[in-house]
Amino acid sequence: MRFILKGLLSTSPVASTRAYGLSFSTSSLKPTLDCSNSTCPQSPTVSYLVNSCGLSLESAISASKNLQIGTTDQPDSVLTLLNAYGFTKEQICMLTMKRPQLYLYNAPRNFKPKMEYIKSLGFSDAEVVQILLDVPNVIRRSLENKIIPSFQVIKRIVGTGENVLKAIKASYRVCDKDLEKVLEPNIAILINHGVPKPLLLKFFMSQTRSLVLNTHQFTEVVEEVDKLGFDPTSMLYLLAVNSLAMINKSLWERKSEVYRSFGMSEDQILSAFIRQPMSMMTSEKKIRKLMGFFVNELKISPLVISKTPKLMLLSLEKRLVPRCSVLQLLMSKGAIKGDFSLVHALRMNHKKFEEKYVSKYQNVIPKVVEAHQGKIPFQGFPI
Repeated sequence: MRFILKGLLSTSPVASTRAYGLSFSTSSLKPTLDCSNSTCPQSPTVSYLVNSCGLSLESAISASKNLQIGTTDQPDSVLTLLNAYGFTKEQICMLTMKRPQLYLYNAPRNFKPKMEYIKSLGFSDAEVVQILLDVPNVIRRSLENKIIPSFQVIKRIVGTGENVLKAIKASYRVCDKDLEKVLEPNIAILINHGVPKPLLLKFFMSQTRSLVLNTHQFTEVVEEVDKLGFDPTSMLYLLAVNSLAMINKSLWERKSEVYRSFGMSEDQILSAFIRQPMSMMTSEKKIRKLMGFFVNELKISPLVISKTPKLMLLSLEKRLVPRCSVLQLLMSKGAIKGDFSLVHALRMNHKKFEEKYVSKYQNVIPKVVEAHQGKIPFQGFPI
């Protein structure tokens, strides 16, 4: 999984039949005598998944490959429990497709205690529903041996119950990890590399997922970040760890290729990453859109972008285009000259930009407000 930057480090001078809208039924279904195959459209399993769970015939046949329903007592109890927690028909369909085996559980004995425990931590019914949709493996995990110990690990790290909620909400997928085996060792690795505990806690509250990577892989990530010269007392160090933990070699190369297609060199790509590690967390699609706007429409050089990679984290539709429309309007009216810093204006926080370029001129150039609201299209700056 690792080796993302090895090539760069060696060359870089910077560093070595049915819709869901069905009513629910919990009536027992009798087997059809002329169809013994569980995936047959007339099988009891398929019939139950269609008539009671709301699946389409095609989806039910697919799900029935991993499920064999005889009597409907247990499946009915599962549906009753899901309905009690507020699962919608569509959500039940989604969960069924992800884990059809859930209908084999004794819901009151095996299923409900886990949901009740998660709810007892402070989660609402809607959040419990979302956790199960995101991490259906929770259904299969032992409450006493896996779920409770894992959440206790989080509490040992973050202290309060409120912080436990925040940490889990940052990524529900931590509920599917053996945190005693991965989270605590990974945090120890970061502390041993000089990351202050308060900084680590702040990071953990918002970026839980990267800290539950396999410990061997996590060690490799941290070593790569060290080689790049990041300061472990800086949040950039942890952002770099997070980025490299989430990006494999193939994805790194694909994103690099997009940057290169707009004229950015390998050294500039790496330089941008060192200045702002989150620049490589931006999707390929967004990188292409942003670089096309900066390079082709605004005529900003790739070198400037590599030195100001925060630009790659901004919204094109909500921020960049409206601001450029404002600046274009002001320039056309002679309110501002061409010697201002465009990059600085794009990076400026909302309040400062509004004060300097909108509020200041809205009485004499009223349309500047519409431009800031995205109601006036950007047509390019005067050459």
